[in-house]
This record gives sequence, C-alpha cells and structure tokens, in this order.
Amino acid sequence: MSFLLPKLTCKREVDQAIKSVAEKVLVLRFGRDDDAVCLQLDDILAKTAHDLSKMAVIYLVDVNNVPVYTQYFDISYIPSTVFFFNGQHMKVDYGSPDHTKFVGSFKTKQDFIDLIEVIYRGAMRGKLIVRSPIDPKNIPKYDLLYQGI
Repeated sequence: MSFLLPKLTCKREVDQAIKSVAEKVLVLRFGRDDDAVCLQLDDILAKTAHDLSKMAVIYLVDVNNVPVYTQYFDISYIPSTVFFFNGQHMKVDYGSPDHTKFVGSFKTKQDFIDLIEVIYRGAMRGKLIVRSPIDPKNIPKYDLLYQGI
C-alpha cells in the first residue's frame, strides 16, 4: 500500500514538508517499503489519509534515503512515525520512555485517527506534548537502546 502515499526521498524534501505544511498535522512514517510491518502501517495510513485530509498530511520516508533524520530522531526500530504541526515537532506521551515518535504499527485505523485528532486539537491549543488516546495494550513495547548508559 506504500504506493498510495507520497514519498519524500531526500533531506531537502523532508525539510520543505516540515516548513510548508501549515495548520495540519504532518505525519512522517520512517521505514522501508519492503518491510512487512511497514507495509501493514502503510495500509492503515493509506486507508485513513482521505478521512484525515482536513487535519493531517501523510508522507513516507525511507530510512536509507534520509540518514540525517534517521539519526536525529534516533530511529533504530522501523516503522517509526513522527508528528509535526506548523514546523514544530509534536511529542506524544504513550506511557513509554520515548515521547518523540510512535514505534511499530497501529493496531487499528481508529487508533491512528484518534491519535491524529488528539495531536491536532492539542496543537491548535498551543500544546507541544499531548497524552495518547490509544489503549496501552495496543501500543507496541520495546526497550530503548541507550537505556542504562
């Protein structure tokens, strides 16, 4: 399903998307087109893109094409989804140690829709961090690689 969503292929395109998307949530899915979990997430993103078109813009970013952002956002697990609003990185409290990105695939389309709505409403109120509406059972668990350093 990744062919249904627009792709950003270089740092300049990612920079331009972050700067130019206004009054909408910018969703950047970092991953690979040939990864099974990325394809599962892409399916959810593609099916919800039209419903969320007034609130969000969704782009796919290949981790191999943009190593600067892969390193900056510490993307060690794919897929990782990062959110922006008016050029500002939006953080989400998922109940995990990392608030900068969502790691893994969403379990349902509704989980993703709910998350975008919460980010959008919070951002419109000037918040930079919001609490995730997703049931903690539906959030993938992982260990941070730099834990204990």
